[in-house]
Amino acid sequence: MIPPKEILKEYWGYSTFRSQQEEIITATLAQKDVIALLPTGGGKSICFQVPAMAKEGVCLVISPLIALMQDQVENLTEKGIKATSIKSGATQDEIIMLFDNIKFGGIKFLYISPERLQSFFIQQKIKELNINLIAIDEAHCISEWGHDFRPSYRNIKILRELKPEVPFIALTATANKKVLNDIATNLTLKEHIVFKKSFFRKNLAYQIFTVEDKLQRLLQIFTKTKTPAIVYVNSRKKTEQIAAFLNANNFKSSFYHGGLSSIEKNISFNNWMTEKTPIMVATNAFGMGIDKANVGLVIHLDLPSSIENYVQETGRAGRNSTKSFAVLLFNKSDILLFKDRLEKTLLSITEIKEIHRKLYQYFRIALGEISEETFSFNLLAFCKKYKFSVLKVDTALKTLANNGVIEISNEYNKKSTLLFIVPSKTVLNYLDQNPIIKKFTNSILRTYAGLFEQEVKIDEFFIAKKTSLTTSLVLSNLERLQNDAIIEYKPVKNEAELTFLLPREDDYTINRFSREIKQFIHQKKKKADDLIAFVNNNTICRSIQVLGYFDEIKTEKCGICDVCISNNRKPSKNLSSEIIQLLQKQQALSSLEISGALIANEKDILIHLRQLLTDDVITINHQNKYQLNN
Repeated sequence: MIPPKEILKEYWGYSTFRSQQEEIITATLAQKDVIALLPTGGGKSICFQVPAMAKEGVCLVISPLIALMQDQVENLTEKGIKATSIKSGATQDEIIMLFDNIKFGGIKFLYISPERLQSFFIQQKIKELNINLIAIDEAHCISEWGHDFRPSYRNIKILRELKPEVPFIALTATANKKVLNDIATNLTLKEHIVFKKSFFRKNLAYQIFTVEDKLQRLLQIFTKTKTPAIVYVNSRKKTEQIAAFLNANNFKSSFYHGGLSSIEKNISFNNWMTEKTPIMVATNAFGMGIDKANVGLVIHLDLPSSIENYVQETGRAGRNSTKSFAVLLFNKSDILLFKDRLEKTLLSITEIKEIHRKLYQYFRIALGEISEETFSFNLLAFCKKYKFSVLKVDTALKTLANNGVIEISNEYNKKSTLLFIVPSKTVLNYLDQNPIIKKFTNSILRTYAGLFEQEVKIDEFFIAKKTSLTTSLVLSNLERLQNDAIIEYKPVKNEAELTFLLPREDDYTINRFSREIKQFIHQKKKKADDLIAFVNNNTICRSIQVLGYFDEIKTEKCGICDVCISNNRKPSKNLSSEIIQLLQKQQALSSLEISGALIANEKDILIHLRQLLTDDVITINHQNKYQLNN
């Protein structure tokens, strides 16, 4: 057996392990079942990758996301370690070839989804392999109390029957006692050892502020703080908008989301890592495999979906042990939008049954029939045909995938790009000579801004709807404009690959999972309530609140969160007087500028401003700034 430290040095370039990594690896190599709870940045992957490399055989890794599997396979391959996964839509012949390659080609890691594991054929192929370790990543998915419950994770224990002598290692970054017990029970772990690292981060200041003008506050923060940073938002479009806003204000930024191509992701990621653009604006798709020690600031411009997600995302700051900041900016409208979005994405059992039934109808699959074919699936076309909400269908697809009914790639969220490569005058002359395409081209120019300056993401299906043309005619027109050297059009296959894993049994299929689905809906609502309670609780130290959520009892206050700072700050005896004195010097200031200049809570300042307005001591000018009444 190769010594673990030699493997760590050769492939990862480190001479020592992080806290608890070595103990976890030692237990795993001693054939012990292990649960490892290591908060974000704890280096979970090394805990199973190193012991797997130390022994003969293959490590089987159960992972919930295709993107996560691809990311880890690529990372291992770059290190010269052979790793693979079963591609979405792979045929039986391709799977046979893949397993032969694993057996005879020196593959060390096989990544597989829990849904794939339900296949009897896959189970038999796994039985033929020399497995040295079974790693369950994101193990909290196994528990109905976990924040991303996946019923298909419950079937992982079949591996106990297939490989009774192989040790298990279950890894998670976020779990309380109830979830840890659920993991042990459902995996039927034998005399397992739990390694649990505290969630306490003494160098990370949780700071939550109620603000109306988030963009102005963002500029204030980056003016004061010169450190690599991540700004999290909840939509792909917003990543691009916020990055553009920051760049326009001379703060170098990149953006990152799941809809980018792998090349675009790599460019954006590398620019951030090298600090060519030290600020990354991203959705929560940005996070897998990030190992940048000097991130000093993580900002949430939108509310995260749960406390677990919040802790995971903020945990990417301060890994070099220097003081770092986790800033969340919100206001009352954010709470209302958060609740509204939750309601729109949570489906009833009846709605899931309807969407599930229509999926089979859409592909003409009869009752009792199972199709081994992989279908191309256009989400927008499906929603249009049956008059479904896109948001609800997207949620239903994830629910069906999580319960092992279907397997679907997420390609449908990617977009084609369009750029006009000739001046606008040339376009006008061209359209005068080609009137048949004039109306179509003008419609595109009215719909999308910036087409002459940069590549713009477009939606061919949306264009077809707006111009009352068929999608094929839209594609034909775009191809014509490209052939005539008017535009540069980069089409992206915007269809998902969908595979049905079960025969069509309509309501009966969903009834089997109805309890799990109801529990999932209940958990989603509870976690949303917990998050709202957390951001609104400005009386208890943020660190104590976070630790309490994960069953850690701590009474010592952190001293650096917004609550602690507020409680330690001496209240101003005469805040109104300070505001008047400030306005006498500066003449006119916004509420944010006043808040930045005075040592006081923003809420208190706003109360005093309102009172001074009522008393007619101050007024608001045409620039929306406060000034003294003459």
